[in-house]
Amino acid sequence: MIQYFKSGYNQLHEIESIEKDCWINMVSPTNNEIEFLSHKLLVPPEVFLDPLDPDENARVEAHRNSLLIVCRVPCLNDEDSDLPYSTVALGILIKRDVVVTICSKPVEVLNLFKESKVKGFFTFLHERFVMQIFYRSSLLYLKYLKDINNRAGDIEQMLHRSTRNRELIDLLRLEKSLVFFSTSIKANELMMQRLQRNNLTEALKDSEHELIEDVNIEIRQAIEMAKIYSNILGNMMSAHSSIISNNLNITIRYLTTVTIILSLPILVASIYGMNVPLPFQDNPHAFWIVTIIAVFFSLLGVFFFRKKNLF
Repeated sequence: MIQYFKSGYNQLHEIESIEKDCWINMVSPTNNEIEFLSHKLLVPPEVFLDPLDPDENARVEAHRNSLLIVCRVPCLNDEDSDLPYSTVALGILIKRDVVVTICSKPVEVLNLFKESKVKGFFTFLHERFVMQIFYRSSLLYLKYLKDINNRAGDIEQMLHRSTRNRELIDLLRLEKSLVFFSTSIKANELMMQRLQRNNLTEALKDSEHELIEDVNIEIRQAIEMAKIYSNILGNMMSAHSSIISNNLNITIRYLTTVTIILSLPILVASIYGMNVPLPFQDNPHAFWIVTIIAVFFSLLGVFFFRKKNLF
């Protein structure tokens, strides 16, 4: 799918075709759409195909009369997905008087621009547009990191009530999401450093250089938050593994103690079941005497294990 947008009088309009200073948004484009834009913009098709690779790393690549920037942006997956949160490659191509964004799936970062929720966004300010995408992406990372921390807290409360595989698997999925976030944010930080050495940032006005500083601050904050939450989640997983192991040991110890106590009257009954002369065999109250002896040994076992804090 290809959409064309252009800034008008303080609002964004969707247009029908390519115009000067427009924004071209490509979401999971077909081969025909890629060939069409490649012919229109005189750009090799590989430029549009690279950002569609789900494993593409953040990088900056200069072509003739164009600049391709690939960054990793966060996305919220469906409930049926293996991971609740992940990252996806987003390509930004600056070519002459247009800006092209290429992504394999709809992402919230670009939806904010399409819905005119970003203050000071204009399609003809190409360099500022790129920095605004980075800034909004960093804010989304922080938002999703807080959501991950809140979900981990809810799962921890469930684990206090009952330890099930489902909660542990959910924690593992959150931990994997944090790993993806941490890796992608660090790659974006390196990419930003390359951009600052590129002519792209020099085209910004002096008043807009504060936006670059805000982007760097948010990226560093996201890196620290991802690191902290990852450590917390890892420690939580380790703690619950220790709790599960300890509960298992307590259960086995309890069952072993009960088995020993129950085996004492069985031992007495087995002895008196032998076909040999036994004490009290001619006593009319032999059954009750043997029962009392068995109960006495059981109570003695309970007292012994209670003194050892094993029962």
